[in-house]
Amino acid sequence: MPRGVRKSSIERLQKELNDVQESILQYKNSITALKEKEKAIQEKIEMEHFKEVSSILDEHNMSLTDLKELLISREK
Repeated sequence: MPRGVRKSSIERLQKELNDVQESILQYKNSITALKEKEKAIQEKIEMEHFKEVSSILDEHNMSLTDLKELLISREK
């Protein structure tokens, strides 16, 4: 029993091309989303570093200005 009109080679190749292009677009979207996530994680890591420095400054009763002066004096 026939199931429909047989597709030509061009139609099959066009369908395959469309499928590949769709997959490429999905991967591009995934890469974009992952790059955004990477940036957000890097920002969180940087914020944690700042929190750590702030905590150390508080422990030693130092201000940001004190730290700056200390670092500058070590350069000389």
